[in-house]
Amino acid sequence: MSTLPNCPACNSEFTYQDGNLYMCPECAHEWSAIAGADDEADESLIKADANGNPLQDGDTVTVIKDLKIKGSSSVVKVGTKVKNIRLVDGDHDIDCKIDGIGPMKLKSEFVKKV
Repeated sequence: MSTLPNCPACNSEFTYQDGNLYMCPECAHEWSAIAGADDEADESLIKADANGNPLQDGDTVTVIKDLKIKGSSSVVKVGTKVKNIRLVDGDHDIDCKIDGIGPMKLKSEFVKKV
């Protein structure tokens, strides 16, 4: 029987510890093994790019992977610069406007901070 806590994001029981972090292999959520409950709540509000750099409203980011646009034949190409992002809650946690495409929501795991 494992004494490790379930994942707070997806409630998976398959968590493991890596140094000072707990990790979930199912949803890739990471949280501190030594932080209290208040710290975990603050940590969930902080969004990070693909390299782990914290993102803020108004940042400029670059897309690191070709992203197909659902319901369209258009693609957001690698290297597309997105200015003045806005962080929101949810699966797609970046709200932005891309030149030539329009308003869009992106996942922070597919961008890097400029």
